[in-house]
Amino acid sequence: MNDTQLDALVAAAAEGVDCDGLRVTADGDAYTFALPEETHEGLDESELRERATENPWFVSNWHYWTERDRPDAETAYLRWLEGADDRPVPERYEALADGGIEASWGELAIEIGLGDDGDRTYTLCHEDDADADADTAALDVHTDPLEARELVKHDDRGRYRPLKTAPTLPTGWAFLDLDGRALARTVDIVYPATVANWHLERQGDLDISNWTETMERQTGIYGVIETWDRGEGHEHVNWVAEACCADSQCLKRREWEYDDDTDLDVDGGDGAFPCREPCSLVIAAARQWTKLEGEQPKTYEFELTPSEKEQIEDIIDAVADGEADDIREADVYEGANRYRTRFLRAKRFDEEGNLCGVPTDDEEN
Repeated sequence: MNDTQLDALVAAAAEGVDCDGLRVTADGDAYTFALPEETHEGLDESELRERATENPWFVSNWHYWTERDRPDAETAYLRWLEGADDRPVPERYEALADGGIEASWGELAIEIGLGDDGDRTYTLCHEDDADADADTAALDVHTDPLEARELVKHDDRGRYRPLKTAPTLPTGWAFLDLDGRALARTVDIVYPATVANWHLERQGDLDISNWTETMERQTGIYGVIETWDRGEGHEHVNWVAEACCADSQCLKRREWEYDDDTDLDVDGGDGAFPCREPCSLVIAAARQWTKLEGEQPKTYEFELTPSEKEQIEDIIDAVADGEADDIREADVYEGANRYRTRFLRAKRFDEEGNLCGVPTDDEEN
């Protein structure tokens, strides 16, 4: 705590101070200074300053949260990370001073430390790099939030990330010594609009656009999605949500449903931040599925051994769950093993690439 904070406290007493258990009021030249377990009334200014000096954590905490020009959503988010609404000031300050407070946001690990005069310092990295024994020197260190734009464009395999909230955030970097504003800006670059929507949801003001409402707005090549209701009710949207909106595919928690009166059967996920409407990736995928689902079903006959049928099922599961690249070449007991799959292709596919020599259609597609 410093003289600036003391002066600010005295000045604010006229309007009243009420923050995390600290209450300070003024009645003329008489002041009241109150904490959760003690109250001092009828103080003059010097006595008020003395009481405040004896309780620096409460005063610096008030100053940090109320005497800064920051958006409401940012303040709420920083307080949530720190647990300010759930933990008393002494407990939080002891934790901040003794190793810091850890929090998470998607795949981000956030560590909050105590800076000078009650300010906070924030460290941000991938959760896989947040091990206490990890060597920070081995990470690519940054301090400018704008540098996060390039860092998160591609995953660890160098593939472009079209969905910013996919659980494919690259590792190997860290942002150090950020203040609250810089932390919020960095998070917003990594996961755009997630803090704003999280805050709107907490305020009861999140504007949710359900499937039918969103699809009614589609025009041009995407307008075809509006026609995707072929007597199956909303079952097709359940398939879309199961394919695209699971925790394994997107870190947002889906809050949109089929329409105002019809919920989807698929769980919305457990993410900290909400998804208010079908995203552009979901819409693009749904357009393609709409076209494919317009085809008429046909009956095909294949001759497969039981293990080959199970292997095809294993291959589909591995690709759908993003696990195909994790199966080692030596794991020949895995159905989706590359060599086993190549053997199945050599055995069961003809030169035109038809499974068991059965053409997809008698006519040219």
